[in-house]
Amino acid sequence: MTQILGIAGSLRSGSLNRKLLAAARQLMPEGSELVQGEIRGVPLYDGDLEDEHGVPESVITLNQQLEDADGLILFSPEYNNSVPGVLKNAIDWMSRPVDGREHRFGGKPTVVVGATPGGFGTVLAQAAWLPVLRTLRTRPWFGQRLMVSRAHTVFAEDGSLKDEQLEKQLREFLEGFVEFARES
Repeated sequence: MTQILGIAGSLRSGSLNRKLLAAARQLMPEGSELVQGEIRGVPLYDGDLEDEHGVPESVITLNQQLEDADGLILFSPEYNNSVPGVLKNAIDWMSRPVDGREHRFGGKPTVVVGATPGGFGTVLAQAAWLPVLRTLRTRPWFGQRLMVSRAHTVFAEDGSLKDEQLEKQLREFLEGFVEFARES
């Protein structure tokens, strides 16, 4: 079973990126699953907090999920033409050594997707993630891009996808990324 970790970069329960992650979980290719990581409860990074209490349990959980995963999908909103602070903060925490081990990102197949109510998708946020992914020594997938613009129009009241074209695009995207993760 190919396991992919998905992390939504918004804390809001009804966020468009959380909805996109939920839709992706339903469309995963056979023989794979998308495990949802949670950034809610990850405190702001503070070296004093780390020195006094160590790495928080919420971060240890994310790190274990990342270690167990064959790949990582960041479902990233775009805030002020860049990355969302809460997701970047969680990634910063996850990059800290735990139990004498360096972070678990090195070589991990990784891709960024995003949904936004705006008309340009999340093109700037996705570009802003690239230096971070490079620094973490991930293995980014450039096979396809998924930037959902006007995302408030593609979900039904219950949060499910109602846009058939996007569903097809998301399914194909996931197939491509899972194949990339399996080959890595």
